[in-house]
Amino acid sequence: MTITLSLDTMTVADKLQVIETIWDDLVRSAEQVPSPAWHGDVLRARELRVREGKSHYCDWDEAKRRIREQTQ
Repeated sequence: MTITLSLDTMTVADKLQVIETIWDDLVRSAEQVPSPAWHGDVLRARELRVREGKSHYCDWDEAKRRIREQTQ
């Protein structure tokens, strides 16, 4: 299957919405999506930074809002 998107005419907000729609679909069948080993390494490093007080987590909706604000 070939899907054609007019990426050069899409806004950043449009592109992010497409990515979010695809991600939501992938999440429904997460067991079929392989996770590379380095993802575990990155997650462990991020957890360590949080425990050390060098970083913090935020709610996903808040993160998306901040990303959208940066792209407008």
